[in-house]
Amino acid sequence: MHDNRTDGPAISSLSGHPWWAANEVLAFLVELAALACLFWWGFSLGDALAVQLLLGAALLALAITLWALFAAPRARIRLPLAGVLAVKAVVLGGGAFALYGVGHPVAALVMAVVVVVNTGLAETFRRRPVAAE
Repeated sequence: MHDNRTDGPAISSLSGHPWWAANEVLAFLVELAALACLFWWGFSLGDALAVQLLLGAALLALAITLWALFAAPRARIRLPLAGVLAVKAVVLGGGAFALYGVGHPVAALVMAVVVVVNTGLAETFRRRPVAAE
């Protein structure tokens, strides 16, 4: 039987950086949670099912568009750090606000704290030069 495994890590850029990797995974999960909360809040604003779906989808589409254009790692428009952080505040903070809007103030506060800490750490890790190993 032929074994194609190597002794090296599967993802070399994450090797030796477990906190950075964990924070990146958390950042992705926070982004998904914010999008879900925005859809949920938009959905809760309508009376009829069609209106609910339209409002939820519109908020979701707006957030995804903002993120893809300005905040994603491969964003179409490269903003300075302050601009990227502003877009992240709108989308991720909007997710926390949306959670508050559907009647979950404690969860919204927890999400807001996680967003601030995670985004701060992520931007610090991304901009700090990697130490030679």
